[in-house]
Amino acid sequence: VCVALLLDNMLYMVIVPIIPDYIAAMRGGGSATGPSAPAGGNESGSGNRSLLPARYPPAAGGNEDVQIGVLFASKAILQLLVNPLSGTLIDRVGYEAPLLAGLAVMFLSTSTFAFAENYATLFAARSLQGLGSAFADTAGIALIADRYAEEPARSRALGTALACISFGSLAAPPFGGVLYEFAGKRVPFLVLACVCLLDGLLLLALAPPCATGARANMPVGTPIHRLMIDPYIAVVAGALATCNIPLAFLEPTIANWMKDSMGASEWEVGLTWLPAFFPHVLGVYVTVRLAAAYPHLQWFYGALGMAIIGASSCLVPACRNFGQVIIPLCGICFGIALVDTALLPTLAFLVDVRHVSVYGSVYAIADISYSVAYALGPIVAGQIVHTMGFAQLNLGMGLANVLYAPVLLFLKNVCQMKPSHSERNILLEEGPKGLYDTIKMEERKG
Repeated sequence: VCVALLLDNMLYMVIVPIIPDYIAAMRGGGSATGPSAPAGGNESGSGNRSLLPARYPPAAGGNEDVQIGVLFASKAILQLLVNPLSGTLIDRVGYEAPLLAGLAVMFLSTSTFAFAENYATLFAARSLQGLGSAFADTAGIALIADRYAEEPARSRALGTALACISFGSLAAPPFGGVLYEFAGKRVPFLVLACVCLLDGLLLLALAPPCATGARANMPVGTPIHRLMIDPYIAVVAGALATCNIPLAFLEPTIANWMKDSMGASEWEVGLTWLPAFFPHVLGVYVTVRLAAAYPHLQWFYGALGMAIIGASSCLVPACRNFGQVIIPLCGICFGIALVDTALLPTLAFLVDVRHVSVYGSVYAIADISYSVAYALGPIVAGQIVHTMGFAQLNLGMGLANVLYAPVLLFLKNVCQMKPSHSERNILLEEGPKGLYDTIKMEERKG
């Protein structure tokens, strides 16, 4: 699963240093050497988040900027549309088969990127990746939640997956840029396609989807529309979407702002997001350790993360040089790590105690939350900056996170039920439905 998530983020970000020259070559203009701007982030799981900027071609006309914005957003848009269907399918057929199907589609997407010769083919490849991610990311995170049913093992496993997502976002642009420069445009995609193929073969060897025994013992999952109206799950989904809005909206806008406000050079713009990888991994590690020691405070770790994101977002417009900008960006990524690492296991726990322990649909909802932010970012953020200003954009995003943080208090009572989580397997043998788990746990606790 970690390799699949790593691949998805690497494929998403490997085009960052390549697309400008791709577009320039397609229109016969040679290499693109225009201003830099970040590409949209990834979601998964996981939601999946980017940490490095893209180099956009020169704005010779608004059409090219629109094309690139739509190209980067197309993955998240298709993922947003497909996730309700993929979550339902995963609940019905199990986790392994959709994960394998997602890897197969990602392999096809990567191969299409390698041999694309026009914008339409690039758009099709990008959209295919969104389709593959809707299955691979959701099924992979759900599979981890299913195999690691107890805390703190579940938080550790999901934290490892989030670290792989971050590493994929970090490693992909230099990986793609170096191979593109010295080996040609097809080589980065062909290497990723080979790794994707190997991961699919490993999945077939370790957990063959054709084995029906495990699926026969799975209970019938709660429909996704019922999970969406669960107030606790809705609060978590809202937090995941809100905390990712600053990253998704800053990525397409911060580079131009740095050039205009502080005269940042190309290398400064290019390195803006690199340091943020390390506090993100630190945030994952800290949250996993805290969750192991104080599992009933998961809601607090998420609220603290949102407060840090809000404060950091408000500080961005006050920065006057490259070194100052790095600090709030690191704060944003650290806060996102706190929120994701605390709330992704909480989603699985909410399903355990309030519904049926099948996780495809609930992690499809998480993926939808990420996709909302990253589908809007490349398209909407630039327009907001143009009409309202960069400072107002950041203040609005920061205020939204700070105001949402107290909403996570709503999860306090649910998180206090974590010590009874080990009774889940006993309750499942009795065929729980709906709130049955919660009622029984409260009775036994009393």
